[in-house]
Amino acid sequence: MSPAGTLWTVQGQNKGRTIRAVAALAGIDVALPAAYQHFVDNKTPEFLAKFPHGKIPAYEGADGFKLFEGAAIARYLASIAPNSGLLGGSPEDAALIDQWVHLVETEVDAFTDLVRTICANVYPYNKVTHTNILERQLRTLLTLDSHLSSRTFFVGERITLADLSVASLIQKAVGFTIDAPVRAKIPNLIRHMETIVNQPTLKEIFGETTYAEKGLQFTPPAKEKKEAKPAAAAAPAAPKAEKKPKAKEVDDDDDEPSVVEEKVKNPLDDLPKSTLNLEDWKRAYSNKETRGPGGALEWLYENFDYEGYSAWRLDFKYNEELTQTFMSSNQIGGFFNRLEASRKYLFGSVGVLGTSGDSVIAGALILRGQEAKPVVDAAPDWESYSYTKLDLKNDADKAFFEAALAWDLEIDGKKWADGKNFK
Repeated sequence: MSPAGTLWTVQGQNKGRTIRAVAALAGIDVALPAAYQHFVDNKTPEFLAKFPHGKIPAYEGADGFKLFEGAAIARYLASIAPNSGLLGGSPEDAALIDQWVHLVETEVDAFTDLVRTICANVYPYNKVTHTNILERQLRTLLTLDSHLSSRTFFVGERITLADLSVASLIQKAVGFTIDAPVRAKIPNLIRHMETIVNQPTLKEIFGETTYAEKGLQFTPPAKEKKEAKPAAAAAPAAPKAEKKPKAKEVDDDDDEPSVVEEKVKNPLDDLPKSTLNLEDWKRAYSNKETRGPGGALEWLYENFDYEGYSAWRLDFKYNEELTQTFMSSNQIGGFFNRLEASRKYLFGSVGVLGTSGDSVIAGALILRGQEAKPVVDAAPDWESYSYTKLDLKNDADKAFFEAALAWDLEIDGKKWADGKNFK
């Protein structure tokens, strides 16, 4: 079957990822150019004849129809596959989808790009402007998060174009402006993003998510050193004048000098070097089937460092307080967000087991060292969970651990309903 058209984009372009995700869910085959070099090919007469503005993403259908602007292309592809449900099931659904797409593009992504440009000194940097942009972006993020507090998806009960657009641009922003403190305020939105980008059909398109611990900051360019003037010829000695206090140098920056915070070293960094690279494990878990020959678990057992790392069972202490399973899933996402400072020391697979009104939260962790507390106490609510060390050479412990990672764990007849990974 011939492709429906050709999409010009680049690997890291999030709006291009949204379009590719639409095509994947809609069952539309969209080709990418055999070779495309940005800032070169899009300036050629041939490209500009098709797309006069010279922007990507750009799309040309097999029938010759041409379109640029990411949101327009994504909506068009969704519209030619009405059975996909990506535009909802009614004109009202479609309008709500457009509402969320427009909001995230103008009130989140535009601010992400603006912060990136002023911090790179493309436009003159102003601290007040930077702060105001982040405050406006946070207001929108809180609106999105609040909407998701009682929903899994933005419109209806299944993935639509709104979910793909929001998740794609939030995935971009968590690497620049949505840092760890901000993520702690929007657990539902982060849960939503991680749910969408980790869909089996979409995982390869969206790739790994990069999380910034601290938001992008402006670093003033280094001032050029003035060349020393040649020494003048010695003049006859004159009586020494009384020394006056040296005038204070005027700084070009009107703001108070920034205080450089001394980084506190984590004691976990002093542990003997481990043979297990946790990032390699996270990649193996993401890219391989969990069970079976050549799977992620087989990789882990071949590479596990029993001295440098330990496995733990996690259980929520207050399961009687749990209500709706999607809210419990949001709770796990919030807990994981608050563990952000321990990301380099920790992997987790935790789920909700059971049904609404009769569920538990449980799962497994792999963490640096032999004690749980130094890793998990990064989250203020860490004591709401109990931690039991697992012996991976014990059959019962091993079975629990593997089931938690494979998302088929069952406890007292309660089956796995939803889960989160901390990677």
